[in-house]
Amino acid sequence: MRRLPRGGRQLDRFSLAQRTTPLTQVRVCIAVAVLSMSGTALAQSAPATAELPSFEELEAAGAIIGRILVNPQDIFDLDDPRENTRLFRLANRLHIQTRPEVIRRQLLFKPGERVSARLIDETERLLRRNRYLHDVSIRPVDYRDGVVDIEVKTRDSWTLDPGVSIARAGGSSSQRIYLNEHNLLGTGIGVGLTRSSNVERAGTEISVRNDQLFGTRGTLAASYANLIDGSQWSFALARPFYSLDARYAAGISAANADVVNKVYEQGVVVSQYHALTRNWEAFGGWSAGSVHGWAARYSAGLTSTSSTYQNDPALPTAGLPADRTLAGPFIRYELIEDFYEKVQNREQIGRPEYFAMGFRSQLQLGRTVEILDSTEESWVYSVTASKGFGSIHTRALLLSGVYSGRWHEATRRNQLLSGTAKFYWPHARAALFSATFSGDMYRHPDTPAPLQLGGDTGLRGYPLNYQSGERRALVTLEERLYSDWYPYRLYRIGGAVFTDFGRAWHGEGEVSAGERVLSDAGIGLRIADARSALGTVLHVDLAFPLNARDQVKSVQLLFKSQTSF
Repeated sequence: MRRLPRGGRQLDRFSLAQRTTPLTQVRVCIAVAVLSMSGTALAQSAPATAELPSFEELEAAGAIIGRILVNPQDIFDLDDPRENTRLFRLANRLHIQTRPEVIRRQLLFKPGERVSARLIDETERLLRRNRYLHDVSIRPVDYRDGVVDIEVKTRDSWTLDPGVSIARAGGSSSQRIYLNEHNLLGTGIGVGLTRSSNVERAGTEISVRNDQLFGTRGTLAASYANLIDGSQWSFALARPFYSLDARYAAGISAANADVVNKVYEQGVVVSQYHALTRNWEAFGGWSAGSVHGWAARYSAGLTSTSSTYQNDPALPTAGLPADRTLAGPFIRYELIEDFYEKVQNREQIGRPEYFAMGFRSQLQLGRTVEILDSTEESWVYSVTASKGFGSIHTRALLLSGVYSGRWHEATRRNQLLSGTAKFYWPHARAALFSATFSGDMYRHPDTPAPLQLGGDTGLRGYPLNYQSGERRALVTLEERLYSDWYPYRLYRIGGAVFTDFGRAWHGEGEVSAGERVLSDAGIGLRIADARSALGTVLHVDLAFPLNARDQVKSVQLLFKSQTSF
């Protein structure tokens, strides 16, 4: 992918006109004229192995898209002697390939349209989000008489996922027995059955997801969980803003949860209460598409959240939340800058990753009204924003933030201010320094001690939910190592040396001994599942607490499966 020298921004028709110097524009015009006059001769006289023009050059020449060849591949490449083994041949035979029409429906370009390098880049980015695809490449394969044929080549992941997993974090263990299929009969439909148990609860969940409902851009997602302390279900049907050029969106969603919530102090459950929560939303939206590298989206709809609480007689809480229903109309505005960078070895090992470096924001404002059974009339607001600075190839700082809450009777309620800063510095071919700071602050929260900090939330040397409160801060420093070791052509291996500093507290009065700053240090092994649809990274960490050592174990051993390094 070609980029301009400054900032690594993609070369597109807008940046070509707006960001090049007059001399550069003259050179580009000459190149375009030469390419236009000689395209046919090049295609006819050059041997089949000759390099074809890039998509940027084809776009500048005004090339038209001819045939689009969709070429799904098996999981393993049998032309590669390292993968042409009995086991891998058996896996290919047992696996049902992704159907070509499933890939074709996701393309943002069509035959007869002019080549757009931006749309081709976005198509690759969107295709790579599918868990059932291991790799994606889009390239020109023939160019003559101003018409270019394009090949979309994909390689499947292993999508049938039966198994048993055991994780340990914060001194507590969790188990899962599951059977998931992420690409049912090659259609892209995902179905799953999971039996899980952790320190919070145990239960069985079934789920289904279809991102091409009836061959359209419609999506359907539904799940139901029967839990030892209640039940949960969710349902969503939508036609989303699937790309930056998508002009409209609409959808409905609903969710219900009837569970027991626990309140912790230093990793010990001190109280609990039953919580019944019901949510629903209906919305519609419009956008003008991508204009000069920016996409603005406008939406409006109705939403409702209802929560009722009941004390548990065994461990009652003195701060039982008040029953509340918030329902009313809302408007939403979203702004996205089309600026992404593609790189390897950041949050994955040996796999291409896309980082959103452009500015992204969303503003939502709603009003709860008694006519929809709201228990109060208030303004409900939320703002999210993110931006990347520098280049993910050299040094990058990624910032994101959230501000949300309600304004009721001149008082701010359930107000949350949250922010994250993440720094990447690849200082060697296979080594990277990462630093992350995150902070959260609640004001008048609806539920007691809503923020938790412990072994499962980033403070790896301490038990689960060791601290809780309305304030939280966490700093993680990590040296990451990425190896070329690729055992059995199935897994990729990495490692890390890390230290964490964090604290969660109530923010009122004097700081108690249980609210002091805690720290730890440790080492970890990372095993990336390179061939399955899960694409997870197994974390095996040894963490050593650096303070409060008289109250916790001197060593914490953690096993966790995550989606990132």
